[in-house]
Amino acid sequence: MELNNSIGITSPGDMGQGVAMCIKAMGFKVCMASDGRSPRTRGLGEKAGLTDCGSLENLVKECDMVLSILDPGAAVKNARDIAAACKATSRKIVFVDCNAIAPQTMNEIADIMTAVGCTVVDAGIIGPPPRNGAKQRFYVSGPNASLMNRINSEQIMVRVAGEKLGDASAVKMCYAALTKGSIALGTELLIAARKLGVDQVLEAEFKSSQAEMHQSVLTRSAGMAFKAYRWVPEMNEIAKTFDGVGLTPKMFQGVSDLYAQIAATPQGKESPEEARAKKRSGGDVINDLADTI
Repeated sequence: MELNNSIGITSPGDMGQGVAMCIKAMGFKVCMASDGRSPRTRGLGEKAGLTDCGSLENLVKECDMVLSILDPGAAVKNARDIAAACKATSRKIVFVDCNAIAPQTMNEIADIMTAVGCTVVDAGIIGPPPRNGAKQRFYVSGPNASLMNRINSEQIMVRVAGEKLGDASAVKMCYAALTKGSIALGTELLIAARKLGVDQVLEAEFKSSQAEMHQSVLTRSAGMAFKAYRWVPEMNEIAKTFDGVGLTPKMFQGVSDLYAQIAATPQGKESPEEARAKKRSGGDVINDLADTI
C-alpha cells in the first residue's frame, strides 16, 4: 500500500505531541484537527509545528494515515468521528488506534472503521512521550501492522505483537496492569499509613526490608497525580480485558476508583506543565494526597 507523506494525529496532547514531534523530525508532514480541541491542545500542536487542518474532514483529505492518541475513554467516539469524516469525504485511510484499550474495544473500533472501507492497525504505546531522547515501543498488530514500520526509529521502536487485531492492545493492557496497578497499590497504602499516623514507622521498615520497592513507588508516584484522570478509563479497560478471559475485573475496578479520587484533588486537576514546574518528590505527592483525599 502506497501512502503519502502526511500523517495525522487526532489530538496532540501530552503523549500525542511527543509522538508528533518525533514523526515530524523523520521528515513527515504531521497534521492535526483543532476543531473542538482545548486551547491547551491547540497550543501544544502549534508549539510542535503541526499543520492544522481544522476539521476531521480536512484531516482525512490530507492524510492517508491517521493515528488516534488520546484519552482511552474517548477512543470509540473518536473512531466514530473519523469514520464519519471518511464517509463524508469518500476517503479510505489507514487508521491506527494507539490508545490504551481492551482487545474487545479495539475490535469494536475496527468494525467501525472497516465499515467505511478503512484499513485498521492496532497499536499499544509503552514508554514515555519521546521527548529529549526518551524512547518508547510501539507494539502493533493486525494484517497490516507492517505499515507502521515507516515510523520505526531509534526513539519510536515499532514491534509486531501478532497478526490479529487486539494483540497489541492486549500487550499494553497486561503491561499497564503491572506498572499502573503497582503505582496505585503503593500510593494507596502510603496514603493510608499517613492517615493512620504510622507513616514514619512504616517508612523505616520499608527502607530496612523493601528499600528498592519503596523507592520505586515514590519515584513513579511523583508524576502520577496529573495523569490520574486519563488512567481512570484505562484501568476500566484493563478490567474489561481480564473479565474477557474469565478473570476477576474487580481489582482494576478498584484501581480505577482510586485514580478517580486522585483526579478530583487539586493535584489531579493540574496540567502536566503546572505539575512539572512544582517539581514535587514522590513523598510530597503522597503527603499532599493524604491531606486532600
